[in-house]
Amino acid sequence: MNNHEIDYDIYGDDMQCVAIELDPQETVLAEAGSMMSMDPDIEMNTIFGDGRNQESSILGKMWSAGKRVLTGESLFMTTYTHQGPGGKRRVTFAAPYPGKILPIDLSEHQGKIVCQKDSFLCAAQGVAVGIDFQKRLGTGLFGGEGFIMQKLEGDGMAFIHAGGTLLKRSLAPGETLRVDTGCLVALESSVDYDIQFVGGIKNTLFGGEGVFFASVTGPGNVWIQSLPFTRLAERVIRALPNTGGATKGEGSALGGLGRILDGDNF
Repeated sequence: MNNHEIDYDIYGDDMQCVAIELDPQETVLAEAGSMMSMDPDIEMNTIFGDGRNQESSILGKMWSAGKRVLTGESLFMTTYTHQGPGGKRRVTFAAPYPGKILPIDLSEHQGKIVCQKDSFLCAAQGVAVGIDFQKRLGTGLFGGEGFIMQKLEGDGMAFIHAGGTLLKRSLAPGETLRVDTGCLVALESSVDYDIQFVGGIKNTLFGGEGVFFASVTGPGNVWIQSLPFTRLAERVIRALPNTGGATKGEGSALGGLGRILDGDNF
């Protein structure tokens, strides 16, 4: 293996955290700001780039960091290394909002997983956190994640976060599943990803589910979340008084009509 081999424990139910156990000189990398606690003898270091090739040239580091910016992430990542004389040390990372932490052994998924932006939490040293372009125009425009998604490459452990409850579906060759565009968390590289028009005037205007579905076709595994962060944020904004935020029929053309029919102030 090219990646550091790490042990871990996941704690909690709806607000989970993952504790990574490190042997001497083992390293885990994470998004900035996700660390919850760490033992003595663990050294924290900020790195520039995608986390894999820290011996590469400055130009290579700038290229990998620039790709991360395209996914909405920071130029920098943080590594945590056990620099003590012996024994095991722990560093713990917390999920950013209610949901589940999904551990993925990349060696069991052809060395690559494609996931939504902002879902990456942490990974063993050696895992590359890059970008994956959606080549189809329709998928890029209407797929919910835009033209760019994250990809995790390597042969070690990676951890991603999903909102709400997490569901895994194993698709047979040719088997297709339609998913709300915001609910698709991750998929194996063997899965074909496209978008599909909902169809029907009533469904489009008043269905409340948006205009497009994500269509995923096997073979391979897909992971689906029940509560996308955007949906959670919309509900919070809607509950605030006089925000002018989203109203009834969140994905439909009703707009403010839903609030009027509901008897709310406007």
